[in-house]
Amino acid sequence: MDQKDLKQPLPDSPGVYFFRSGISHRSRPLYIGKATSLRDRVRSYFSADMLNTRGPRIVAMLRESKSVSTEVTGSVLEALIVEAKYIKRYQPIYNVQERDDTSFNYLVVTRETFPRVLVVRGRELRHDPTLKIQATFGPFPHGGELRSALKIIRKLFPYRDRCMPGIGKPCFNRQIGLCPGVCTGEMDAREYGKTIKNLKLFFDGKKREIAAHLKRDMKALGHAHKFEQAARVRNTLFALDHVRDVSLLKRDISEVTEPSVRIEAYDIAHISGAHTVGALTVWEGGELMRSHYRLFKIRGKRGSDDTGNLREVLLRRMGHSEWRLPDIIVVDGGVAQVNVARSVLAERGFDIAVVGVVKDSRHRAAKFVGNVMALGSRRDAAVLANAEAHRCAIAYHKKLRSRLSSRR
Repeated sequence: MDQKDLKQPLPDSPGVYFFRSGISHRSRPLYIGKATSLRDRVRSYFSADMLNTRGPRIVAMLRESKSVSTEVTGSVLEALIVEAKYIKRYQPIYNVQERDDTSFNYLVVTRETFPRVLVVRGRELRHDPTLKIQATFGPFPHGGELRSALKIIRKLFPYRDRCMPGIGKPCFNRQIGLCPGVCTGEMDAREYGKTIKNLKLFFDGKKREIAAHLKRDMKALGHAHKFEQAARVRNTLFALDHVRDVSLLKRDISEVTEPSVRIEAYDIAHISGAHTVGALTVWEGGELMRSHYRLFKIRGKRGSDDTGNLREVLLRRMGHSEWRLPDIIVVDGGVAQVNVARSVLAERGFDIAVVGVVKDSRHRAAKFVGNVMALGSRRDAAVLANAEAHRCAIAYHKKLRSRLSSRR
């Protein structure tokens, strides 16, 4: 598919778009995404810049697609929620392939007298027997986006996440207005249940139904001369119609079009060759994947041979066939480190782009070497993953050194 195949005009509005396998709106979605401007986002897939930077998955998706359809939403926040609903319903191959769904984020409402609202990973849903679930929403591929959305939603519908009901002491979130007073006894189970019901409706995409409930509650409170409570409901109703999702707008504009690209960054730490360790960090789908980080205690006796130590770490990592392979490897250093990584990959038969991050005298990223073009618009992600690898390697080195010193 190319841009000339876009038959219908695209709206300059927030919403969700579908790359489909056929020309009918009923045909199977191959990929589902959200956008601040549906017109600009869909067109970006066919821009000259994207032609140079998009990965093989996007190329394959465009080749298979026969049409694009859209659904307008009232805000980017609603687009985020609708996107997750449709991904769950249709399981589009180019949204879910090559990514274990246990790493996706889900919003969970617990089954309790005063339900908690939690963000959990797919693996917790499957393997945590203590989690009693009333409702689940998702998957949300980007945890950072979901957390930004919840900052907005929690102001509309304050909820409990950690505090204990009725302890009499306000939790931190109560003090800043994000808990409705479950901990202090200011809100009973019946009223809190209404809040949870509206939150669930919001994540079901039923904004009109919420508005109808709020209007009915506001009218009833007014008739009962509970004017202060009626005013709070009125404010919620106004906020619902005037969602300010600036953080999501910024995130949406900068979002990488191919969200499942995986960057692995590596660094080595030691002092004069002693207590040498390596660290692997992962950036994937627009965020750091801390559960995928790995630490390595160097086995070889190479002292301060950083390239030799990097070689050992990469060989050990590439021996794990159960781990998803990266699309890009970022190493801390210059040409020597890049060449070592390339030699390991060649030995193992992997064709993976390698980029080196060269630091200045203040240990700040000064330039890239290697397959720099592979990064495309992900240079900031490479620097972030590299900084994380350095931080983790130093922390592990200090921990190991401290542990060995305490034994003496």
